[in-house]
Amino acid sequence: MGGPAVVTVEEVQMPSATKRFCKCWWPIYEPDPHWVPPLIFDRKTFFDPKKNPYFANARVRYYIATRDGRDVGTIAATIDDNLLEHEPGVAMFGYFEFIDDAEVARALLEKAAEWLRSEGLERMRGPYNLSPNHEFGLLVDGFDTDPCVANPHNSAYYPGIYEQIGLVSVKDWYAYWMDNGPVPKTIERIATRFMKRNPSLSIRKVDLSRWDEEIELVYEIYTDAWEHNWGHVGLSREEFLFSAAGMKQIIDPNLCYFAYMGDELAGMSVTLPDMNQVAKKMNGSLFPFGWWHFLRGRKKVDALRILILGIKQKYQRLPLGAPLYLKTWETGMNMAIRGAEASLILEDNHRMRGALEKLGAYVYKTYRSYEFPLQEGVEIQSNKNPSDDQA
Repeated sequence: MGGPAVVTVEEVQMPSATKRFCKCWWPIYEPDPHWVPPLIFDRKTFFDPKKNPYFANARVRYYIATRDGRDVGTIAATIDDNLLEHEPGVAMFGYFEFIDDAEVARALLEKAAEWLRSEGLERMRGPYNLSPNHEFGLLVDGFDTDPCVANPHNSAYYPGIYEQIGLVSVKDWYAYWMDNGPVPKTIERIATRFMKRNPSLSIRKVDLSRWDEEIELVYEIYTDAWEHNWGHVGLSREEFLFSAAGMKQIIDPNLCYFAYMGDELAGMSVTLPDMNQVAKKMNGSLFPFGWWHFLRGRKKVDALRILILGIKQKYQRLPLGAPLYLKTWETGMNMAIRGAEASLILEDNHRMRGALEKLGAYVYKTYRSYEFPLQEGVEIQSNKNPSDDQA
């Protein structure tokens, strides 16, 4: 009798290998009712260096694991020049998908690490698909519901295998849920008092007829408000416009607001309909019935995701989030929705977490960032105590 089949890992080239790379995930998630398949044509565009400006400042290698002639896992390794400017020696990994087998996961991780070591990197961080400006985080708690739009999902066995193969947890991110209902009195009181004391405050909806100008304002807030966040990787203007274009077709202007203090732009909020409810039924393709699901299903979406609440640093000590939340909440009350997710919130972002909890929001999903040492002597400090219960 022979031993277990050997796992082999090969590098593949994008965008030509997109379909094979992505289709590897379907059998992995076949038993999981909460996985939302990606749209393969969308991934093909995303992986194409000729179309996606992200690759002007990043190098990525993609790998597929095979056993017994069957594709059983994937990983991508990323060297991002913008990240290296702020955190020398740090690379990233993502699209790390694998069957329930630590040998497969270990082979993929080591193959990615091999290339990054040869490039002189000291540690890799993830999962990021491909950076923190895209889908990121490993789900470690909250496996019993579908992910909201632009958030990842993974099987419940992933965290255990991550730890088994030597990945170290470094940060947690929370997804908060708010049920639809009357505006919480606390946030209404804070917002009303702030607006009364600051008559120069004005809030307006996004104007989709002025898309190019509005997106420039969003970028202005983005470059200011997120600069000091942990693990932040700056987006070039071209990358930002590329990402924004992908969301244009699902934006509801009644859920997106700019806040001004006098004539000065101070902050904004962006809330999206949870189009994952539609994408799930499309099963990765527009054809033959994907378009039908998209056009018919978008009117039946019953959840929202608060994607952005950005306040310029100059105004971050003011409770500007309260009137923006109030506007969004009042709009949501008039829609046929169950509630809204606010995500992803860094574990030590106590100001944002406190504001959400005053709204009655509660953590219903936890995502985690991990690191892996690439060189001898590199130590990684875990954010978890040894005695902590692991999710």
